[in-house]
Parts: sequence; structure tokens; C-alpha cells
Amino acid sequence: MTARFFADTNIPVYALSADAEKRKKALALLRRNPVISVQVVNEFITVAVNKMKLTRPDANRLASVMMKRCEVVPMDAAMVAEAISLGERLQLSHWDSLIVAAALRAGCDALYSEDMQHGQLIDNKMTILNPFC
Repeated sequence: MTARFFADTNIPVYALSADAEKRKKALALLRRNPVISVQVVNEFITVAVNKMKLTRPDANRLASVMMKRCEVVPMDAAMVAEAISLGERLQLSHWDSLIVAAALRAGCDALYSEDMQHGQLIDNKMTILNPFC
């Protein structure tokens, strides 16, 4: 297992999943206090309320717990500029490139996500890992 890793939004979302296997894997990753970004927190709240039908107070409470247990990378204009460059160079969606930029900025050597190519090495620094495959 990697020492410093980033968790994409689907990790905390699957921690609430009815799929027992995905929930188990997601919870195991979250217990290791991953790095996340403000984007992950915002997307989690949106998915929890709109798709999972949690109440806003429940979603906010879970997001607050997540922010206390994880290192949260802030976003700024320089990170957005880096994401734009990464997106063009690696052919990633803008949202995925923001996640990659945050993980690289945080010095992570792995990014757990089901949304990107499993095993892809980014800039010889960080590997994309899909914990659900």
C-alpha cells in the first residue's frame, strides 16, 4: 500500500453505497486518512444530496467528518491553470484534471479513482489506481 494517496470523490460516495464490496473497499481507504481536495468535498455533498437523497444537514455532517479526518488541499488559480494544462496534455476531463492537479500538488504517489485509467502513470510521479477493479 502507498504511504501518501489521494481519494477521488467516488471513494467517499461508495462508502455510503448499498454495494457491500465497494463500501468495504471505500471505507478501508477512508480509514487511512487520504488526501482530498475542496472539489472532492463539494462533489460529495452534491452527490449525497441529489443522487443519494441524504438531507443537506446529513450530507454536511458527513463532509465535516471527512474534512477533519483527511488532509484537504485548497484550490487556487495556479491549480486551475495546471489542471488546464494537464487536461490538454493527458486528454482528461477538466474535473478529472483538477483532481490530478490537486493530488500532484499534495505530493501523492497514488490517486484512487474509478474514473480514470487504472495503472496510468502521471508525470512519472503518481499512479492512478482503481480500487474497485
